[in-house]
Amino acid sequence: MTHSPYGPPPAQPGAPTVSPGGAHVAHPGAPAQPGALTQPGAPASPGAPAKPGALAGPTHPGAPSPAAPASPSAAREKLGQLRTEVGKAVVGQDGAVTGLVIGLLCGGHVLLEGVPGVAKTLLVRALAASLDLETKRVQFTPDLMPGDVTGSLVYDARTAEFSFREGPVFTNLLLADEINRTPPKTQASLLEAMEERQVSVDGTPRRLPDPFMVVATQNPVEYEGTYPLPEAQLDRFLLKLVLPLPERGEEIEVLRRHAADFNPRDLAAAGLRPVASAADLAAARAEVAQVQVGPEVLGYVVDLVRATRTSPSLSLGVSPRGATALLATARAWAWLSGRGYVTPDDVKALAHPTLRHRVQLRAEAELEGVTAETVLAGVLAAVPVPR
Repeated sequence: MTHSPYGPPPAQPGAPTVSPGGAHVAHPGAPAQPGALTQPGAPASPGAPAKPGALAGPTHPGAPSPAAPASPSAAREKLGQLRTEVGKAVVGQDGAVTGLVIGLLCGGHVLLEGVPGVAKTLLVRALAASLDLETKRVQFTPDLMPGDVTGSLVYDARTAEFSFREGPVFTNLLLADEINRTPPKTQASLLEAMEERQVSVDGTPRRLPDPFMVVATQNPVEYEGTYPLPEAQLDRFLLKLVLPLPERGEEIEVLRRHAADFNPRDLAAAGLRPVASAADLAAARAEVAQVQVGPEVLGYVVDLVRATRTSPSLSLGVSPRGATALLATARAWAWLSGRGYVTPDDVKALAHPTLRHRVQLRAEAELEGVTAETVLAGVLAAVPVPR
């Protein structure tokens, strides 16, 4: 079994296993493996639970006293089925699927980054096919205009009046494919939609459906004809997930499926069907809102983000918005793990995907080979973990 480097698998059977950055993780249904939460190249985290969902010792920050086992949740079971369903079309990206589920639970947006051909677009299409939600796709190109995304006023010659024609942003799940290929003017057209959940055209605000999530993809290795997202827009994304190249066995499975006539453009033929609905998502969000957070965990989140602001390798640290995002994703991860309280290990598990795009390296640090990942790993190792 391949163990996630970012955290223990959840205790709930069938619940998705997160691996920030989309690392390969344990197969659904594999037995839980006791183990401490670790970061790549870092020692085991002190105070990690002895087994998923159990406390390490008599007390733990943020845990209710006494700690009661989590009650069964139909919503958790429904969302846990998403990984299995998406796996019918996508091989080896279980962690990225869980990141997308966390984005749905938190009402946030997700940025997917990976080299061409690692199934970024297919992953989102498969997720959309597994959810009973409306979804639309926009292929971002250099000539795309803001009105092509948000909608615009159209003159009706029969009535001699202007009427509003909705753009593709009026949906539940918007796939913004290759978002860094469109100019900043069109990129900015998504800012209000992502933050305010509305679109203003001709001075009139129009509400977007609920739920609403933007999943954007971008290619990190091709810079010809691209427009990097500004920091202000990157900060609007709840998570940034990095999709890796598949391992050898997974790539063989991809080829085997294609040899058996798998068609990525026909997901219905692959057997994908909706396994969760908007009602399941609403119920799950209500349960996540009940997850308890102790004062020690709140202080730990604040200490982590404040440490990034004083790092000598960074010119821009994590903002208060990043702190609230880390708290939200940690609560969602705790709920997916079958617990009703947040531990410092939950915060650590989601620190990299929640914060990696919210920091900016100094030029001299980049020349020395420093990355956002190494800076965050250093911060996690330096900040004391509450007991």
